[in-house]
Amino acid sequence: MQRLVLDTNVVLDLFHWANVDAVPIMAALEAGHIRCLVDARTLDELQRVLTYPQLKLTPAMIEERWTRYRALVEVIADGEAPPLPRCKDPDDQKFLELAARSGADLLVSKDKALLKLTGRTRLAFRIVPPKVACSLLETPIPR
Repeated sequence: MQRLVLDTNVVLDLFHWANVDAVPIMAALEAGHIRCLVDARTLDELQRVLTYPQLKLTPAMIEERWTRYRALVEVIADGEAPPLPRCKDPDDQKFLELAARSGADLLVSKDKALLKLTGRTRLAFRIVPPKVACSLLETPIPR
């Protein structure tokens, strides 16, 4: 079973915006065909972002999205990540670290700072945008 780390914008695409590029990820997650990995730092960021006024979410909507997401993810304990490249955006480093610590196959992101790391260094996981991740869901990921 493929193991994915989703950055916060991709989570919003799945649970708030229903972005077409992410629909296959949501279907695979709900069907139990993939595992979505989170840790305390990524959950904290999502919880904070859900309260942003531009999302126009009521407290009930925030609770609904949070509850649905939490029911579908696996929480990874905090720990040390192996040496990794530094992401230009320090807020995104936590996703790299989680992917490395958890043995993820994919880090799914739309963030340019993360995607720029692809090909620059050898990682044990791939960093891909949602559309590429969807194309890989049915293809075994070589390790």
